[in-house]
Amino acid sequence: MNGKPDAVVVGAGPNGLAAALRLAAAGLRVQVVEQADKPGGGMRTEELTRPGYRHDTCSIVHPMAAAAPFFREFDLPSRGVRLLHPEVAYAHPLDGGRAAVSRYSLDETVEGLGVDGPAYRRLFEPLVEHGQDVVDFFLTSELRRPPTRSVAAITHFALNALPNVRWLARRYFETDGAQALIAGAAAHGMLDLARPLTAGLGLVLGMLAHHRGWPLVEGGSQRLADAMVTALEQQGGEVVTGHLVTDLREFDGVPAVLLDTTPRALVQMAGDRVHPGYRRWVSRYGHGPGVFKIDWVLSEPVPWANPEVRRAGTIHVAGTLAETMEGEAAPAAGRITDRPYVLAVQPTVVDPTRAPEGGHVFWAYVHVPHGSDVDMTAAIEAQVERFAPGFRDTILERAVKNAPAMQAWNPNHVGGDISNGEASLRQMLFRPVPRWNTHKTPVPGVYLASAATPPGPAVHGACGDNAARVALREVFGVRQAPPLRPAV
Repeated sequence: MNGKPDAVVVGAGPNGLAAALRLAAAGLRVQVVEQADKPGGGMRTEELTRPGYRHDTCSIVHPMAAAAPFFREFDLPSRGVRLLHPEVAYAHPLDGGRAAVSRYSLDETVEGLGVDGPAYRRLFEPLVEHGQDVVDFFLTSELRRPPTRSVAAITHFALNALPNVRWLARRYFETDGAQALIAGAAAHGMLDLARPLTAGLGLVLGMLAHHRGWPLVEGGSQRLADAMVTALEQQGGEVVTGHLVTDLREFDGVPAVLLDTTPRALVQMAGDRVHPGYRRWVSRYGHGPGVFKIDWVLSEPVPWANPEVRRAGTIHVAGTLAETMEGEAAPAAGRITDRPYVLAVQPTVVDPTRAPEGGHVFWAYVHVPHGSDVDMTAAIEAQVERFAPGFRDTILERAVKNAPAMQAWNPNHVGGDISNGEASLRQMLFRPVPRWNTHKTPVPGVYLASAATPPGPAVHGACGDNAARVALREVFGVRQAPPLRPAV
């Protein structure tokens, strides 16, 4: 790009790219600077094992990308991004060949839960009926205003979301299947499930399964990142990869700088331009457990004992509600357990393009104590083998990353924490510091646009989009952010 851009975005993850696209829609010259050798952040796809086998290195299932306001406006089909929906959104296997499953259809899910079906409908139907309003309320700046639409649904959500998921599961359900099903969804939050707000994540993800589904991107999550980069380049923007930013003075003279980084990276890059009070608050911003991840090449699909699990995109391998809670309590307390909660995805069930003909890939991670370098391979494979006898015999090759390796791969994953900060109640209300507008920083013209700001982690683009709207208003005097430009 000749001359200085109007705005620079540091970090080419989903939030950074979303911010760049919103700024470019206003006619600004935008440059994105990324440390890695290719853009995408957590949306990268790589051949980690064998040629032709595509593994998503972090994010893989995208219910928020299907539902979020930013990506609805971006219009994925027009960009050549195809979302594939498995027959079963997610499954939770239990001993004895049993399983609880969540399908796209609320009615079919209710029918499959037996005696707990009516209670499941009572819990989720109000949310599903107003799903888009609920999603939009929590992903946009409307969260700071009293709700004017779907008040009953949002109130229903709030009353059930604030406690922990054990309270919610036992309040509504009698069977171990339904209780485990909602606990498995809640455990995506990487929190001790006895803590407040864990019920809320179970509700959101459970609702999304029936509202927009839990799809995968055909060909890998990189396709979504690449489509965002292409759209930016078509508007005159550029993405520079392989460039590490260590000092914000590099961008002196650029009116707006947006950071898809951790809060501590902001403080380090800004140096003495950040006052001591803000620096102290950032030092208190906590990162949660890390992850240990495995990508496998398999000779055949995972031989789950329950046939419905074989049709699922996502599988929560954890046993009962009590086992799931213990599996998540251990890493939160700095302990290792030999029966961890395993979050697994079998992409080739719905997307055969991820592997050569007849081949299969399998993806999973477990939560571990923050920064732990423990090898969880044996524990993960034992948990899968427990519900899929013969699984070990299907393994041809594996690639593993412990928590420190996850941070080395993506600096936003501090200690292996892929959420860019613990998603606790306090840190979701004040993320990352207690300010009315947490995208603003003490440095004029510099804004935080990462998952360390509201509404927090997931591939929804909302953190970057919201930060870009603030920058447009404050730096460029654009009161109403323009719509994204359509695909060329």
